[in-house]
Amino acid sequence: MGNCRSGNPTDNIIVNHDFYKGLYSWHPNCCNGFIVSANSGNRVGLSPKSGGNYAVIKNRTEHWQGLEQDITSKISPGSTYSVSACVGVSGPLSGSTDVMATLKLLNHGSGASYMFIGKTSVSKGKWEMVEGIFSLPTVPNQVIFYLEGPPPGVELLIDSVVIRCPSSSKSEKSTSIGCSAVGDEVIINPQFENGLSNWSGRGCQVVLHDSMADGKIVPETGKFFASASERTQNWNGIQQEITGRVQRKLAYNVTAVVRIFGNNVTTATIQATLWVHTPDRGEQYIGIGKVQATDKDWVQLQGKFLLNGSPSRVIIYLEGPPPGTDILVNALSVKHAEKIPPLPPPIIENPDYGVNMVTNSQLSDGTNGWFPLGNCNLSAASGSPKILPPMARDSLGVHEPLSGRYILVKNRTQTWMGPAQMITDKLKLFLTYQVSAWVRIGSGASGPQNVNVALGVDNQWVNGGQAEIKDGRWHEIGGSFRIEKQPLKVMVYVQGPAAGVDLMVAGLQIFPVDRVARFKHLARQTDKTRKRDIILQFSGSESSSLFGTSVTVMQTQNSFPIGSCINRTNIENEDFVDFFVKNFNWAVFGNELKWYWTEPQRGNFNYKDADDMVALCQNNKIETRGHCIFWEVQSTVQQWIQALNKNDLMKAVQNRLTGLLTRYKGKFRHYDVNNEMLHGSFYQDRLGKDIRTYMFKTANQLDPSATLFVNDYHVEDGRDTRSYPEKYIEQILDLQQQGAPVGGIGIQGHIDNPVGPIVCSALDKLGVLGLPIWFTELDVSSLNEHIRGEDLEVMLREAFAHPAVEGVMLWGFWELFMSRDNAHLVDAEGEINEAGKRFLALKHEWLSHAHGRIDIQGQFEFRGFHGTYVVEVETESNKVSRTFVVDKGDSPLVVSIDL
Repeated sequence: MGNCRSGNPTDNIIVNHDFYKGLYSWHPNCCNGFIVSANSGNRVGLSPKSGGNYAVIKNRTEHWQGLEQDITSKISPGSTYSVSACVGVSGPLSGSTDVMATLKLLNHGSGASYMFIGKTSVSKGKWEMVEGIFSLPTVPNQVIFYLEGPPPGVELLIDSVVIRCPSSSKSEKSTSIGCSAVGDEVIINPQFENGLSNWSGRGCQVVLHDSMADGKIVPETGKFFASASERTQNWNGIQQEITGRVQRKLAYNVTAVVRIFGNNVTTATIQATLWVHTPDRGEQYIGIGKVQATDKDWVQLQGKFLLNGSPSRVIIYLEGPPPGTDILVNALSVKHAEKIPPLPPPIIENPDYGVNMVTNSQLSDGTNGWFPLGNCNLSAASGSPKILPPMARDSLGVHEPLSGRYILVKNRTQTWMGPAQMITDKLKLFLTYQVSAWVRIGSGASGPQNVNVALGVDNQWVNGGQAEIKDGRWHEIGGSFRIEKQPLKVMVYVQGPAAGVDLMVAGLQIFPVDRVARFKHLARQTDKTRKRDIILQFSGSESSSLFGTSVTVMQTQNSFPIGSCINRTNIENEDFVDFFVKNFNWAVFGNELKWYWTEPQRGNFNYKDADDMVALCQNNKIETRGHCIFWEVQSTVQQWIQALNKNDLMKAVQNRLTGLLTRYKGKFRHYDVNNEMLHGSFYQDRLGKDIRTYMFKTANQLDPSATLFVNDYHVEDGRDTRSYPEKYIEQILDLQQQGAPVGGIGIQGHIDNPVGPIVCSALDKLGVLGLPIWFTELDVSSLNEHIRGEDLEVMLREAFAHPAVEGVMLWGFWELFMSRDNAHLVDAEGEINEAGKRFLALKHEWLSHAHGRIDIQGQFEFRGFHGTYVVEVETESNKVSRTFVVDKGDSPLVVSIDL
């Protein structure tokens, strides 16, 4: 084999240079490609040079067909780049052929031009090196790097590609976006060493200081700090233009040392914001990070941002405190974000699944091990249920009965008073614990009472589950928690009813859950819910000789809807779009369809963002959910709507319905009609109870093809007495009785440390209504990517196994574009993390493949998931491929295949 070394990849501008992620970020040019790995066998005559993977480009019908990658965002005008690619060939070739590295340069309105970089002579059985350099005086609209050259029919093999920016001085790097390195400072004069050079006021004055307040305020670092003074608006502050010094699709860390001064304000929020202007979309504001600042000490503000598009101007500024309060800045830094290695998977020794962490839970020793929280009295009594609460029973299986004894709590003078126990030494980090108890209240309560199993973790309240009690019966509490940082002390306690109301607690259990055992149960349920027996019946001119013929069946798509939230700025990022269209078949818009986005001021409409996103989805055959027509929570309603009188508000509601549903008739398969009606009541309070039914009826009249959903949160986790399943059912039935055409149930799914049986219990209860259930905004959060992936797997497996669930929407997947921190599957610059790998592995698991031979009846039988399949049959005379679809059904599906 040839000497083929592709250099140090650490400063490589090529994404996925060694094909470790398959063909991610690469695109075969009018041909096909696949990946050969070290353990997949020597399929085309060469082993991977790097010991990992290499790409094979096949079905080439022209010399110029090969493999390409868009590198536009990585190129800086005037910089010189070195190219080295390890290549080979396979197939019908005698002798050698040339392989070339080429740039395709595209400018709007002037077509394409091409730049030759380098070439090498390659023969079969050897790896060779293509090397060259290039420099572009100006960067066109699109720069595409590709490899080409061998004759048609010859396969092009690519082991690795490296394009590097040569080393240069720090000063050269700081002005070259194409060569920006981790650690290069974007801000000019970040610590005010050169006075106020490059800084200015955003609607206010900026002053340089070495001290203030008679020497009481001095810089934390360096010699100077700046103040933004004479502020008359919250958005006034200090700013710097950074146009040309930040690169799209790169993540940047922002750090600022700040405090406030004046106007008798002692604490206020300071926020770092990015103002971005693009020629086609106007201005945007991107929140970077915020901190609660004081007038006593310097504090550090931290944040992170990424630009998806190519803005014409970019300005970073600080804002936030009330008018008249100065913002003081000691330093502000913007640097390309360093990649932080992920945390390792936690190692948990002896997890003791199913073992109760609570001492004397059965009260066999009176109330020993328990103590009263507050000046209440504890005693043991008899008469509580002897069976485990249902959700605990689903987790623990066969279990000894409870004792029938309970803790009676009397003389409660505060809501937080109740039985307590220290469990610090019994808990293990990163284990998910299920909480279960029977609870009851005494007489004398006025109205429904909340009862809560809580944990005090180093004096921080953690919700272990809640129940709303309206009567004298025993009620189940089910919840969960997880601790990811070592605590000094952990106390569990039960609290909640009003002062003076007695509290009764029986059979409190806190035990670690065995998720793997649950997954095995769900796999069996999934086979019943999402699979079907299939009989392929073959016929044709050669049918008499088909017995024993080899059959290969491959599922290309599972029909179960798995979608994601997207935002308008995301679709300017080619890497985001590539991952999205490959891995999701449904979409929901994060903000762009909401009323506050489409009509921020009265009569000032913005449908362009939603139009662009609808077009992207239609072009890629992705179905869409409409979220949302109205939002019942008052804090989300724009001020101009809140200021309307009753008649004008009703007209505005009618106009909103007509305008939105007429414009997009037939384009959204679902609508969330009035979001979060269990948690808000703005429209109902202003317009009366009938307004909710009116919204559903009118929406149905305007677009009968759309399924109309209710949508709410904390329905599935036992943590919120405002939205437990029984209340949701009551609301849905009430709407239906008034004639509202409710067609689906949305469970948002913003959940922490999920426990399968608790989620399943909610689904079972809601499933009785017979309506399709969708998880509409699913996300999970953990700093540890492995735990995050496990949490996501819990939710996806529970949803996929449950017959009432008909779809799952993730509330995003890309870092910096999600509503929760530490919830992403792909980092800001496109690297799939451990949670993302777990997601992709599940999607792969839910594709069926089969291989065998046609039987004597001319049939081939297998069991597979619902969705689209390709079957390949290789007869004596030819190879035949057919596509077929497996729909839901109880009886075996017979598919006729005419050969």
